[in-house]
Amino acid sequence: MTVKEIFDTMDYGPAPESSKEALQWIADRGGIAGHFIGGKWGPLRDDFATNNPATGEKLAGVTKGTAEEVATAVTAARKAQSAWAKSGHKRARVLYAIARLMQKHSRLLAVMESLDNGKPIRESRDIDVPLAIRHFYHHAGFAQLMKSELPDREALGVCGQIIPWNFPLLMLAWKIAPALAMGNTVVLKPAEYTPMTAMVFAEICREAGVPAGVVNIVTGDGETGAALVEADVDKIAFTGSTEVGRKIREATAGSGKALSLELGGKSPYIVFDDADLDSAVEGLVDAIWFNQGQVCCAGSRLLVQEGIAERFYAKLKARMQGLRVGDPLDKCIDVGAIVDPVQLQQITAMVDANTEGEKFQTTAPEGCFYPPTLITGLHPASTLMQEEIFGPVLVATTFRTPAEAVEIANNTRYGLAASVWSENINLALDIAPKLACGIVWVNGTNMMDAAAGFGGVRESGFGREGGWEGLSGYTKPKGNAKTLSQITAFTSEDGTPADPLDRTAKFYVGGKQARPDGGYSQPVFSPRGKLLGHASVANRKDVRNAVEAMNAAKGWSKTTGHLRAQILYYLAENLSARAEEFATRIDNMTGKRGGTDEVEGAIRSLFTAAAWADKYDGQAHGVPIRGVALAMKEPVGKIGVLCDDARPLGGLIDAMGMAIAMGNRVTCVASEPFPLAATDFYQVLETSDVPAGVVNILTGKHSELAPTLASHLDLDAIWSFSSSDLSGEIEKASAGNLKRTWVNNGKEMRPDTHAYLLAATEVKNIWIPYGE
Repeated sequence: MTVKEIFDTMDYGPAPESSKEALQWIADRGGIAGHFIGGKWGPLRDDFATNNPATGEKLAGVTKGTAEEVATAVTAARKAQSAWAKSGHKRARVLYAIARLMQKHSRLLAVMESLDNGKPIRESRDIDVPLAIRHFYHHAGFAQLMKSELPDREALGVCGQIIPWNFPLLMLAWKIAPALAMGNTVVLKPAEYTPMTAMVFAEICREAGVPAGVVNIVTGDGETGAALVEADVDKIAFTGSTEVGRKIREATAGSGKALSLELGGKSPYIVFDDADLDSAVEGLVDAIWFNQGQVCCAGSRLLVQEGIAERFYAKLKARMQGLRVGDPLDKCIDVGAIVDPVQLQQITAMVDANTEGEKFQTTAPEGCFYPPTLITGLHPASTLMQEEIFGPVLVATTFRTPAEAVEIANNTRYGLAASVWSENINLALDIAPKLACGIVWVNGTNMMDAAAGFGGVRESGFGREGGWEGLSGYTKPKGNAKTLSQITAFTSEDGTPADPLDRTAKFYVGGKQARPDGGYSQPVFSPRGKLLGHASVANRKDVRNAVEAMNAAKGWSKTTGHLRAQILYYLAENLSARAEEFATRIDNMTGKRGGTDEVEGAIRSLFTAAAWADKYDGQAHGVPIRGVALAMKEPVGKIGVLCDDARPLGGLIDAMGMAIAMGNRVTCVASEPFPLAATDFYQVLETSDVPAGVVNILTGKHSELAPTLASHLDLDAIWSFSSSDLSGEIEKASAGNLKRTWVNNGKEMRPDTHAYLLAATEVKNIWIPYGE
């Protein structure tokens, strides 16, 4: 036998990791995974089982938390929070101690993770556990820096956190580390399938000196999670399916609870014809067969340039045949077990129902395993190209041009991650900003770090976890806002006759004045009952027309910050020339004498927006790779704004100015009781080079237009500064496409510049490794 023949026929021998110590750890604690509340264990009940996916054997009994037990955990967290928030340095020391102890117990954590989840020990040992540890080290630094770097921010309070079963320990770290660093306390519910590493972590917290009540863990199923969502917490942080995320959005609507959602994905993996094909194939192994494909950001949609498709598929099939599927505790295994038979059935059913394309499968052992699968020749609209399979199944189609690749990649309701493979860096960096997602990996995949925010857009959720961008989700501005009283329009008391000339203000849509679809208007009176004019009343079709106008103005998002700044300065100049006229209008409508100050404030606001238009920079995150992660600030897109009723001009200008400075397009619903300053302002817009459709102005009742805007599936965000408390209705209706919301919850909201900048942008992290 030749050396070549020996190498060709060699196979890996088994290299099993012992489970003895992990199983003994479970046995020593009565074989039960249960609550850790107020620094103590209990109650502990064997309500249902958590099983080893690879064998089907029971690992431990699991306590199903009741609403009362969740409330007890929240009470313990509330009691501990104020003291925990006092010293950033003390928090840093504790977080550092947690990281050190996780390193000490890293082997136990890795084995427990593989036993409970079914993932290969190589992954839990070399990826999950080290990255979880990294999050606690990194956020220890944020705790130390909070006082100096975030002086105007404070902790939210008690955070309810619900994590999934695919990365039990890593998701725990992503949630708990930033929350604790910013001075919050937490109640965390691990997934019903995978509670075991959370139990180990609870003991690590005791050993690290975490004060009682700062970290609380309640085990259970979906009912326990629902109880946590309904509990008296200040934030819900959820990672899981889009379907459940939508229900949580609806359940928390109007409660005032902060919310972050990291949901599903159908991420494109784009291979151009100049890519290093062998590297791209290896990348695919990590993109779709890592953790058995049970990854929200898995590169599950393969898009290959047409000219290399057959050659690439051949290389990929050959590599697939070398993947080893089997016992997760065997260090030689590439693909482990599916987490539960229910999940296995779902994967199998979706693949079996498909009748399109060509299927290629390798083999898998009997039991809760599924073979690596490739399905080629699918249409971009095929079910398997659109729906998340959440298993080791790769679906593929081809493209011809870079523009077509972008179009196919963005043809999904999700927007979590994407991979771009090309040796032409100009092409890769041209494609990356065009992809609708929160993370882009260039010539790589699944690169993550505590220093770089992780999260998506569209129905992949909102909010970021990790990095500076993740901290805003666990803090709030210092101070308490006063409760708003609804401001109502004045009515006629003296019977002043209407001006015989038509003074009905129209809308401003698509760069021109537009009559209301419904043909109705309402009078606007001064405090003394004098008729000042009429304002049109918008309806659903007027909102539709405004959204279509914003769609037509999509080029605004691609303009330079310098150009946007010039136009904003020009707006300020033209408003300044008519300052006295606007001040008089405001005084006549409101009956107050603050018009001059409000106009001057609006001009300053435009200058501030212009100043930031080309200065709100991204960051180059210091991630531990030979490369860089660029955090790019991108516009949210199309924003609907319910303007501040109390400031007819200032409320419009503040929101509009910062939104368009960042490249967004807006539809502003003017102050309901005092709309005429906004309709006067469109004359300024017409003479200031603002492209058609970038700014649209409607007038009418906020309570009637809010649900229409919030439920519109082609809007990306809703802001409400209205004196009518519409927050709950807006948040609930926004669940349709999980658009971002920024609402006042019936409290006075005068945001600072930084708050506007955060609300007007999304962070896209583009990872660019380099080197030969």
